[in-house]
Amino acid sequence: MTANEETLGFQTEVKQLLHLMVHSLYSNREIFLRELISNANDACDKLRFLALDAPDLMESDSEMAVRISIDPETKELVIADNGIGMTREDVIQNLGTIAKSGTAEFIKNLSGDSKQDANLIGQFGVGFYSAFIVADRVVVRTRRAGNESSDAIEWSSDGDGQYTIKGIDKADRGTEIRLTLKEDAGEFGEAYRIRHLVTKYSDHVSIPVYLKNEVEKDDDSEAKSEWDQVNQATALWTRPRTEITDEEYNEFYKHVAHDFEDPMTWSHHKVEGKSEYTGLLYVPARAPFDLWNRESPRGLKLYVQRVFIMDRAEEFLPLYLRFIRGVVDSSDLSLNVSREILQKDARVEAMKSAVTRRALDMLAKLAKDDTEKYQNFWETFGECLKEGPAEDHQNKERITKLLRFASTQTNTEKQEVGVEDYISRMVEGQKEIYYLVSESHTNALGSPYLEAFKKRGIEVLLLSDRIDEWLMGHLQEYQEHKFVDVTRDGLELPGEGKDEKKEQKKESKAHKELLKRMKEALSNEVEDVKPSVRLTDSAAVLVLTEHDMGPQMRQIMEAAGQAMPVSKPILEINTDHGLLMRLESETDAGRFNELARLVFDHAQLGAEGKLDDAPGYLKRVNALLTELSV
Repeated sequence: MTANEETLGFQTEVKQLLHLMVHSLYSNREIFLRELISNANDACDKLRFLALDAPDLMESDSEMAVRISIDPETKELVIADNGIGMTREDVIQNLGTIAKSGTAEFIKNLSGDSKQDANLIGQFGVGFYSAFIVADRVVVRTRRAGNESSDAIEWSSDGDGQYTIKGIDKADRGTEIRLTLKEDAGEFGEAYRIRHLVTKYSDHVSIPVYLKNEVEKDDDSEAKSEWDQVNQATALWTRPRTEITDEEYNEFYKHVAHDFEDPMTWSHHKVEGKSEYTGLLYVPARAPFDLWNRESPRGLKLYVQRVFIMDRAEEFLPLYLRFIRGVVDSSDLSLNVSREILQKDARVEAMKSAVTRRALDMLAKLAKDDTEKYQNFWETFGECLKEGPAEDHQNKERITKLLRFASTQTNTEKQEVGVEDYISRMVEGQKEIYYLVSESHTNALGSPYLEAFKKRGIEVLLLSDRIDEWLMGHLQEYQEHKFVDVTRDGLELPGEGKDEKKEQKKESKAHKELLKRMKEALSNEVEDVKPSVRLTDSAAVLVLTEHDMGPQMRQIMEAAGQAMPVSKPILEINTDHGLLMRLESETDAGRFNELARLVFDHAQLGAEGKLDDAPGYLKRVNALLTELSV
């Protein structure tokens, strides 16, 4: 070991990652080259950006490039770039540790299932380690642009849990990765195979990728080396859509998103006029492991006049569209734009509005053209989209059209009913969109709140996700159709004529004494007692006033430690039910109060799926059963 040589151990997570990567990606091992070229391209992009303010970083070499060669003696594969390069600290941090938030969650999600793990590994952006799929040994030689040649660093590892770093001399800036290929990976030491892979995976990379060829001369001459450019080196998003194949779009997505699967759909658009920019947006096929961490880095790659500016520029899409990947290239912004400037620039806000509409139009097109694929999208990202109506009032109607729900029409837990489907099935005289929020789909299907709707053949949307009550609090209407919660007071059903309403008023008068006695007996539990228009089989239900918070939302707020104001529901009773008839004829005050509380308990079970006083309920039921058996 030389004086400046040091051997260090990989971070525990890196060890796990190396093991899983080699085993998970073995069947698709050729993607290692795409990942290494992608990293080299990023390094060149970063140097180009930094050189805007510090031109000396370019030294004497201003042409960005990736150069691939095969050592004819050792058959080692070498991928070199003249990008930004790394310091000793960069090397330790980038190649020895995974210095990212969510690392523990990422490792926890790695399961050993090759297809699933391949996707996660790509999402986490650790493509460098894919080199160990094909190499027994990896050596990295790198020098940071602007540093002395003697400040260069060599990093080497056999992927066995540790790595060695030492100082070296390196005349050229940038990074060289040298792979000692495994015995069964000899194909990657053949020039024709490398040429094919670069064309297949990296044709769209915006900097040239050169391949070194050994050209044989006659017997008296030595072989001569030539560098052939293998890729087009044209930023894909700058090319006309008609000239780009689906395969090219798919491969560019994998480059941008560091994903191993094709995207679900994409949208490529160029805007000219007051604001000029090009956007290429993708919807991944799978959710990233950190989708629900709202603090995770997100956003689009930002270019200005084809010059890379920053990764994950979050200012161009709202948070509810955080799953979208892609590129935005502006002709209007300054090349020295920063995140702080982006947050205050009116042009950025205008672009965000336009890019958001494009993203929603892309989803609307998917929903129209391919319902099965859109259903897959909804099951993957639907809960993100449900955040939209509260966050993006401007596009509320567009988002609402994209929402999907379970309903009494389909009688399945699958959320596949859109509001336009619902509207098309409205019964005669119906104007409102009725919905029910419940703890679970099973509870919703058996809910007493649905009895009158089933009798009249009126469809009800069934919502059981944790976010649903919060969502519906921001969905007042869609195209003049109001959303109506079936658990609220004042419900009026389509098909109710004047005679029926008169009958309800008449019923209130007929049972005036019962309503009064029940209200007195349950004064601590309910605000009022009324005859019900929504019940056909059940004895009673609890309904909320217009401004009361529902039980699902109340639980969420209380779980967050927020003190909630006390509110009492209204008890609606079915006066034709045997239990209410029995109650109405009861003359003993004590027994009346017990039976009234039993009616309330049943209503609370139907509404919330739980009881405030479970022991008392059991006592009352046992007393009633004993009485009936005598």
